[in-house]
Amino acid sequence: MHKKHSKIKVESSWMVYIVRCGDGNLYTGVTTDVTRRVRQHNGELVGGARYTRVRRPVSLLYAEPSADRASACRREYQIKQLSREEKLALAAEAINQ
Repeated sequence: MHKKHSKIKVESSWMVYIVRCGDGNLYTGVTTDVTRRVRQHNGELVGGARYTRVRRPVSLLYAEPSADRASACRREYQIKQLSREEKLALAAEAINQ
């Protein structure tokens, strides 16, 4: 007799983040673990975006929580539409709060 495996929904806290690359460029992404993702971008762990692979090291500039993956992806898109100056202002505002 086969057991049916029930899918257990794991609660995750999705985050939208911006990292500053070694060449000064900004990269925006989403993840459930910002620390792990930054380590991946820096080559300490397997994974990371191809974009950041040649622009190491990266450092976390900004992170904000989202309710779920869909809202995180929508927010990521919104942030990617901002100019560099607007992204830096967003990060600076978060630091000053």
